[in-house]
Amino acid sequence: MGQSKVTSAEVAARAGVSQSAVSRVFTPGASASGGTVEKVRKAAAELGYRPNVLARAMVSGKSRIIGLVVAYLDNQFYPEALQKLSNALQKQGYHVLIFMAGQSAGDIGAVVEEILDYQVDGIIAASVALSSDLTERCRAAGVPMVLFNRAQDDPHMSAVTSDNIAGGAKVAAFLLAGGHRRIGYIAGWEGASTQRDREAGFVQRLEAAGVHLHAREVGNFRMDDAHEAVLRMFTTDPPDAVFVANDHMAFSVMDTVRFELNLNVPGDVSVVGYDDVPAAGWPAYDLTTVRQPANRMVAETVEILLSKIKAADTPARRVAIDGPLVLRGSARIPEGWTE
Repeated sequence: MGQSKVTSAEVAARAGVSQSAVSRVFTPGASASGGTVEKVRKAAAELGYRPNVLARAMVSGKSRIIGLVVAYLDNQFYPEALQKLSNALQKQGYHVLIFMAGQSAGDIGAVVEEILDYQVDGIIAASVALSSDLTERCRAAGVPMVLFNRAQDDPHMSAVTSDNIAGGAKVAAFLLAGGHRRIGYIAGWEGASTQRDREAGFVQRLEAAGVHLHAREVGNFRMDDAHEAVLRMFTTDPPDAVFVANDHMAFSVMDTVRFELNLNVPGDVSVVGYDDVPAAGWPAYDLTTVRQPANRMVAETVEILLSKIKAADTPARRVAIDGPLVLRGSARIPEGWTE
């Protein structure tokens, strides 16, 4: 027969403290004196005791689990951001369960339903947009949610993004100052608010200067789609500059332009991306790009979610954080340029 599990009562007896003291030591956020913590953990180690997190969740009604749903991890921005989110939540005593979802409403709906089955305390949806019925389902279940790097037209939904409209406008101003007039744009997935806002800011700034978009293709935030998009764009009357909706696609664009079309970057065409993922700084790409302020985005997301967990009536917040244009060697830098 297997050995019976050690109970908190046995740990309390070994440590010479109350059973409630043992509970406080193993409850994130609860207070206990240093001496009590030391005695309880020593007794627990000697007896081989581990607290039953699931049983505690049933009693308290709080699982201290956060569901993190993401559509894809190809883009380097998301693995880095998810690591930061996980670390920040763990520091606050929460465990993180990561769920993968496709872009379709059916896929996302099924994943959200599964997350709710885990009795999570909250949900962070990164790179996915949710339907109104799904957000209402979460509200009805009393589970707060924050959108990360996405936004939607729901006054009850909190969202944290970079300032995508301002970022797109910065790229347009930079390319115009560099003397570019035949300017192309390779869009991401058109169902994403990030894509729409980046393009809107970009096009508005161009048109304010009397310049119309020279060419436009859709890359869907995918490298292979971006490859095909740039081939179409450069078939006739190619642009002299291209803004690409994220770095993941921009790498494909640069490789295609240089190694298949035999053009020089930035001599023949300037390329600018968005995100500032680690590979953007590699010498092979040296990509000029708009930096998404991931640390600040993560801090805001965690603060909003934990506030909603503590007080369900906390008002929804929409946060758009400005990020700088990082100048490197993939685009012509205007003489004397200052942002």
